[in-house]
Amino acid sequence: MTNFKKRKQPIRQKNQKILSVFSLIMINVIAVGSLRTLPISAKLGAPLIFYYLLCGLFFLLPIGLITAELATAMPEKGGIYIWVREAFGKRWGFLTVWVQWIYNIVWYPTILGFVAATLAYIFYPDLLQQKGYIVAVVLSVFWIATLLNYQGLKALSIISTIGSLFGTLLPMLVIILLSIEWIISGKPMYIDINWDTIIPPFTSIHDFVLVTAILFGLMGLEMSAVHAKEVKNPQKDYPKALLYSGILILLFLTGASLAIAIVVPNKQLNLVTGMIEAFQRFFNALNVPWLTPIIGISMVVGAISSVATWIVGPTKGLLVAAQDKSLPQWMGHTNAHGVPVNILLAQACIVTLLSLVYIFLPNVESSYWALTELTAILALFMYVIVFFAAIKLHYKLPNLRRPFKVPGGRFGLWVVCLLGALMSIGAIILSFLPPAQVDVGQQTTYQGLLIGGILITCLPAFLFAQNK
Repeated sequence: MTNFKKRKQPIRQKNQKILSVFSLIMINVIAVGSLRTLPISAKLGAPLIFYYLLCGLFFLLPIGLITAELATAMPEKGGIYIWVREAFGKRWGFLTVWVQWIYNIVWYPTILGFVAATLAYIFYPDLLQQKGYIVAVVLSVFWIATLLNYQGLKALSIISTIGSLFGTLLPMLVIILLSIEWIISGKPMYIDINWDTIIPPFTSIHDFVLVTAILFGLMGLEMSAVHAKEVKNPQKDYPKALLYSGILILLFLTGASLAIAIVVPNKQLNLVTGMIEAFQRFFNALNVPWLTPIIGISMVVGAISSVATWIVGPTKGLLVAAQDKSLPQWMGHTNAHGVPVNILLAQACIVTLLSLVYIFLPNVESSYWALTELTAILALFMYVIVFFAAIKLHYKLPNLRRPFKVPGGRFGLWVVCLLGALMSIGAIILSFLPPAQVDVGQQTTYQGLLIGGILITCLPAFLFAQNK
């Protein structure tokens, strides 16, 4: 185990890149911003404003603060694996990085299902409920992206950045501006926005199960925390960038979700195609329907770019675990480009199996929701471990130099970690309830699918951990 107590803080090299606050804000916004959860949050109607503020305060902020402190204190490669390993030991470190890897795997069929549905909506709507078509698009795009990553192409990172800007941020900004024009011009809206409607009625717990999708849409801020040491003054600039990016993320996601809810009736709102349907309604009202396929292609390019980059990203922590002998040695094999080819191959095979969910559930929308919830459950479990690891490290490594610290000292750390952990645990429990707004078929079948998915994806990790 690395002796962090005696490790000296590395000196910044003269040629080391210094990130500006603006650059760090853009990294954060691109890392977190996502289109695919917007129709889900739009299903909540006007109360989505309340839910986004709640999740931002008790989930997004704690994640940013904790990962900023841990990333600046332990800048070694491996990220979450290193943090949890130093707190609870190698087995827990491995289990955590496995969950991080596996929840990204479950995410791929959902984001690519969004791609398939958007393309069908634009060019041939009859394909929307054709399960074979959805599976074919998911698998063909993912396997092609996997093979491209085998080459370790540096151009992929550039493509991802451009794709995220024009395929994610641009559509969100455009739909927000369109909704503002819609409201100013006095066109009819399908939701009422006032103080009475923003506060949820809390009549049934099933009414706000969709809040887990809002939490899922806010995940990913920790991926950019590794850049905290690259700013000129981490203690001052990183919190500033975190605050501004958090505000922008909440504004973008809340505004775009409201835009969808304004023009698409709740009962007609589809969880997968709601975004492109909202654009179609806006553009038809402006007599520019030809813009719908253009913005749709932009969204597809952004989603595929994101997948192409993330395919290798989450495997890096697992590769460190393999090199640490927590996995069979064959999984740690890399090619001439330094790409963990066997992990990528295993990843593609698992995605292939998970894609079959689209065939077994009643419809594409219910399959999409089930995969989203399974991803959220696994991710939230990982965050719970990280929150408690941050507390443990404060007692285990009290002398570790931390360029950035959670405000409030040890008391502030406890408050932040407990708020984040409790929010995550509550959302995990909530995830097993079928939402009132989505038909998922039989409740027992739905819950069995989630439980089975958790067991199948996590059982190998426990076996590897037991047998070292």
